[in-house]
Amino acid sequence: MPDFTNTLIVGISSRTLFDLEQEDQLFKEKGIVEYRKIQRENEDVELNPGTGFYLVQALLNLNKLSTTNRLVEVIVMSSNSPETGLRVLNSIKSLNLDITRSAFSGGEKISSYIEAFSVDLFLSKNESDVQEVIDSKLAAAALILEPPSNFISETGTVRIAFDADAVLFSDESELIYKSQGMAAFHKNETENENIPLKEGPHGKLLKTLSRIQQYMDTTIELTPLRLAIVTARNSPSHMRVIKTLREWDVYVDEAFFLGGMSKDKVLKAFNAHIFFDDQDVHLDGARKVVPSAKVPYSSDSPLRTFDK
Repeated sequence: MPDFTNTLIVGISSRTLFDLEQEDQLFKEKGIVEYRKIQRENEDVELNPGTGFYLVQALLNLNKLSTTNRLVEVIVMSSNSPETGLRVLNSIKSLNLDITRSAFSGGEKISSYIEAFSVDLFLSKNESDVQEVIDSKLAAAALILEPPSNFISETGTVRIAFDADAVLFSDESELIYKSQGMAAFHKNETENENIPLKEGPHGKLLKTLSRIQQYMDTTIELTPLRLAIVTARNSPSHMRVIKTLREWDVYVDEAFFLGGMSKDKVLKAFNAHIFFDDQDVHLDGARKVVPSAKVPYSSDSPLRTFDK
């Protein structure tokens, strides 16, 4: 049995890996019989890249940089049947993607198989699947948005950017800001500067990414896996973030404390393969320049009240 102890396992839906929007619309409008017919007629027609394609391509390239173990494993997870999923498998083969594992659930919820495949990160365009994974706390998860029109991928380096509160860290500080205002938020972060923030939905994922950096054949500062935090926090609340990362023993290459400034220009300059955020106000600009994904609040989070 393969040992994936120090491997990042990414579960990705077929609609996230490839552009299957027309096919999905056909399924909704004409049903499974017509959908199956079209997929079978086109099973040898190579699919175009989806929002997550370039991230996957770049992540898989990291496996060339370790002589001891496989750094990244990607699993295609789809609610298609094996028959209708054949076009996806053919496209993976024709594009030489190093993906050997897949799960086709034939209409059943694919989120039920997250634990079975030991997934660390689940990327999908199915909102209910993503929400179930977030609520289960079994893995990091995000709802993939439509791709930017002019994104140029750099496959020699992986660039992943995260928002801070309610993404990497818990939503406790964000709740103080939304319920009591900026002054109370800064006061709380200053008073608790030396108390590490709790893990959020992507906290464990960041730790995993930082750990696999150590298995590459180079120093951690020079690895082609670059991690960034792009947050609306600014002085004095930035110190708690930095000290938390030190406590977690996590190396982050870049951090941007923007104090409410727009994130899109920074993300474009960073050339992120993916950006994770919890708020539409930031994602609306980001999604136009880099592949982006929304990290939903857990169903029992008080922040859902403010969202409404």
